[in-house]
Amino acid sequence: MKKIVVIDGQGGKIGALLVGRLKTEAGRHEVYAVGTNSIATSAMMKAGADFGATGENPVIVNCRDADITAGTLGIHVADSLIGEITPAMAAAIGQSNAQKVLLPINRCNNYIAGVRDLPVNDLIEAAMAHIISIL
Repeated sequence: MKKIVVIDGQGGKIGALLVGRLKTEAGRHEVYAVGTNSIATSAMMKAGADFGATGENPVIVNCRDADITAGTLGIHVADSLIGEITPAMAAAIGQSNAQKVLLPINRCNNYIAGVRDLPVNDLIEAAMAHIISIL
């Protein structure tokens, strides 16, 4: 069984979409919802995550032994998500041995050159295809 950590902030909408699909398509694996705020964590828990926690320390702790970490590109960048990603969070995610599945969202002063702006549902579809190939 793999440990999949979904990290999100703000309203948790993208994280909730990921969690919902993971529980439908990879339900035998444990899905951890780690929000940068309680609203994001709550949204991911409502989507079916097995475990949930909020804040900097849960990000750091859960990245240590995650098999897969998923979220927007911003989870890798200190001070992104309107300042919700702390430098310690970004470092923990980046230093984790987990496979990172990042959705290339061009927001929060992050622009990914060469990547088209796609609807979130298309990004979720691509992320799920990659996660399923890993599992």
